[in-house]
Amino acid sequence: MSSMSRRSFVGLSSGVLAATGLVLAGCGSSSSSSSSSDSSSDSGFSKSSYTIATDTTFAPFEFTDSSGNFVGIDVDILAKAAELTGFKYELNSLGFDAAVAALESNQADGVIAGMSITDERKQKYDFSDPYYDSYVCMAAKAGSGISGYEDLNGKTVAAKTGTMGATCAEELSSKYGFTLTYFDDSSLMYQDVLTGNSVACFEDYPVMSYGITQGNGLEVVTEEKDNYSTPYGFAVMKGKNADLLSAFNSGLQQMKDSGDYDSIVDKYLKG
Repeated sequence: MSSMSRRSFVGLSSGVLAATGLVLAGCGSSSSSSSSSDSSSDSGFSKSSYTIATDTTFAPFEFTDSSGNFVGIDVDILAKAAELTGFKYELNSLGFDAAVAALESNQADGVIAGMSITDERKQKYDFSDPYYDSYVCMAAKAGSGISGYEDLNGKTVAAKTGTMGATCAEELSSKYGFTLTYFDDSSLMYQDVLTGNSVACFEDYPVMSYGITQGNGLEVVTEEKDNYSTPYGFAVMKGKNADLLSAFNSGLQQMKDSGDYDSIVDKYLKG
């Protein structure tokens, strides 16, 4: 179960696949390139434009800002990698499960969506070099008095379905005597804690950290850096789009060497 971090693969249906054409953000792509598979000897890429799928809301990695722009760490890293290496793409904002479904049905060439690199997923996908190291934390309402797992005995704790946070909570629940309630959306999970229905919640640390800076009313109580830590990566189907994956890795390394990577991350996590 622990290998299915970040999001589960449950519920990938034809109905989900139908969503793949609904939301397009043409970052880094020309208006004339949608899903063309024509090769381009001039560019060196196998396609004139790649379709990249992502989540709808997983701040600070992808979300819509107050001006209506689709932004985030994933969005900016992808755009910079394309700028540096010359590949063109269209970014399709679908939701995590739908993004994975689009990749597996060949409606997308790659996925960037805060996707944890796990041994189980490596059997099906080829991943880029890690671009962010994440881990799980537990948060409670600010000033609630919850200071550790021992304070959870006999209480209800919230977790997000299919995430590493949920796996962590499930593995700790019997030891510390708490019950779990599940949510598909972080904001609803946070609200459940604020209203007192749950006393705490488990979440990816960078997501919780960003939420706290945006005034979600919670505070981090514990951090699980050792047992529940996984890197995020850009994914393609195994054995496919090796040129795209190589270009992303090249762009990522150039960003790290130049300091652009740190600037992108700091933009969202340090304000």
